[in-house]
Amino acid sequence: MNRKSKRKRILWYVAGAALCMALGIGILIYGDYSAGTAVVRDGYLHVPTGARYEQQLDSLREGKFLRNEGRFDRYARYRKLNEKVRPGRYKLQKGMSYKRLIGTLAGGLQSPVNLTFNHIRTKEKLAGTVSRYIEVDSLTLLRALENDSVAASYGFTHASFIGMFVPNTYQFYWNTNATGFLNRMKKEYDKFWNDAREAKRKAAGLSRNEAITLASIVDEETRMGDEMPRIAGVYLNRLRTGMLLQADPTVKFAMGDFGLRRILFRHLETDSPYNTYKYPGLPPGPICAPSVRAIDAVLNAERHDYYYFCAKEDFSGYHNFARNLAEHNRNARRYSEALNRRGIR
Repeated sequence: MNRKSKRKRILWYVAGAALCMALGIGILIYGDYSAGTAVVRDGYLHVPTGARYEQQLDSLREGKFLRNEGRFDRYARYRKLNEKVRPGRYKLQKGMSYKRLIGTLAGGLQSPVNLTFNHIRTKEKLAGTVSRYIEVDSLTLLRALENDSVAASYGFTHASFIGMFVPNTYQFYWNTNATGFLNRMKKEYDKFWNDAREAKRKAAGLSRNEAITLASIVDEETRMGDEMPRIAGVYLNRLRTGMLLQADPTVKFAMGDFGLRRILFRHLETDSPYNTYKYPGLPPGPICAPSVRAIDAVLNAERHDYYYFCAKEDFSGYHNFARNLAEHNRNARRYSEALNRRGIR
């Protein structure tokens, strides 16, 4: 074999060895990327809207999620995760590979949150509750809720807007903003008013706002679901005959004091369109975001001839019902005496 052929063969051997080494290294790297453990603990990573890659990396570091930050950074940059960060809430699981972790973040594969709200009396409370679940801050959401133009764009007035929010548990992506939240709630509101509920509402001669406003009063009067249809029937009887509703919860709302345990005559003088002891008919809007069972109680109100009710003197949460004022006064006297015995002023 001549010297030239020998040199050529050596070069081939060297090239082959280098190629094998490169392939071996590549296989090791790919194996680490696709199967190596990247995440060392379970948890959720929150990536704010507008965050840059460095902020995302900081969050992973501060959360102590990564086994090897340097490797993650190299793989992430190779996958160009640093060029496009997707905001959201991501569920990270112990043992996740670099490939799965980076794929989750790059693909925006969020884990939704279950947003629950109920027994909401004010827009401030609604904004504060919602902001604990999704990215929107409470002040931004409150500004939208207090904006008359925003309310009008959804078909509501300033007073009736709270009625658009039907209490329930809803799934949202964490990075939902105020507009996204309101749009979703309007869709849920329209879905809530299905054909069956609409038929009952029309049969009762109520608008949606009137039904929800009445339901909000019923919801504040009792927590006893089995009694709600009867209380709704009392108020409907009063509305039909032109009587003042004289609902104590509307006085509390008018005064902005929901902790009042005893309504006195001086409270009844509060000058507000929400004070149903002074102004006839329903208030201009709901005094809370009523529960579904309270709305359905209004739509399925009991038919009877009761015009009055008063809390039972046993403090069970139930009420005594009366057909006339004399009967009601006797019930009220028993309850008042029970309050006195307990020292409730």
